[in-house]
Amino acid sequence: MELDRLGLRDRKGAPETFDAWGYASLLRRFLAGEDEIVYAPGFERGLEQPIAGAIPVPRSVRLVLTEGNYLLLGEERWAGLRDVFTEVWYADLDPRERLRRLIARHIRFGKEPAAAREWATGTDERNAALIATTRGRADLIVPPALLSSLGADPGTEFLS
Repeated sequence: MELDRLGLRDRKGAPETFDAWGYASLLRRFLAGEDEIVYAPGFERGLEQPIAGAIPVPRSVRLVLTEGNYLLLGEERWAGLRDVFTEVWYADLDPRERLRRLIARHIRFGKEPAAAREWATGTDERNAALIATTRGRADLIVPPALLSSLGADPGTEFLS
């Protein structure tokens, strides 16, 4: 709904469609350890919407793993994130495999095959090209062979 209001629906998933400043604030709250519990958002693929306060994280949690395509971007809204992380890893999946998995995920969550391919080769591919420019800023490059052997699926919410 917010993306519709902002005129960004056709670029859903692009850097400007995320609240990077809010995300940085959330991560800083985790690090500060001042709150008894911090509620993080989740993402409901069936609805294609974020869900505020879906993941409770108590102060006793000492390790937080997060994923995000744009964590290493130098743009203002994302640049403040790098100093929040101890390490940032770059998942370097083979482009053909990435495309195959994206199309399959779009179909799994309701897109017709032609629409899934169009989105994956359009909007998703433009985003992937931008993400690839950040590879050199990562602390660790996770090679394609390792990702394929683990079955890691970019875009899968591991913690929700």
